[in-house]
Amino acid sequence: MIEAFQERELDAHYLGYFDCFNRQLFYEAHDVLEDLWLSDRQGQNGSFYKGLIQLAGAYVHLQKNRLRPAAALFKLAQANLEKYASPHENLDLGIVQTMIADWLRELETREFATNPLTAANPPRLNLLA
Repeated sequence: MIEAFQERELDAHYLGYFDCFNRQLFYEAHDVLEDLWLSDRQGQNGSFYKGLIQLAGAYVHLQKNRLRPAAALFKLAQANLEKYASPHENLDLGIVQTMIADWLRELETREFATNPLTAANPPRLNLLA
């Protein structure tokens, strides 16, 4: 999953996360970034990577139609990512926080009765150039 991203400016695990995420391979995105997070859990990016892992995990829950656990992970991701100024690691966190808030609002306004994740509206994360 990360071979294509070796020898680039940013870590291959980090880049692989976005590639997987944008292909709706949310479990794989989580798994790829976990390797990077494990080496930096207590470091300066520990909460950042944890927040991104939780974000991917929220979509894994949506894919499995587990709406309340998805909302819980969205909130955890939000809390971890808000610790960082935007942009961070070439990611506009303002856009990410807005995306999280929008998905939470969809879940809550539908009272967790219908899943907002459909093939027509997949989430996307883009790094800044």
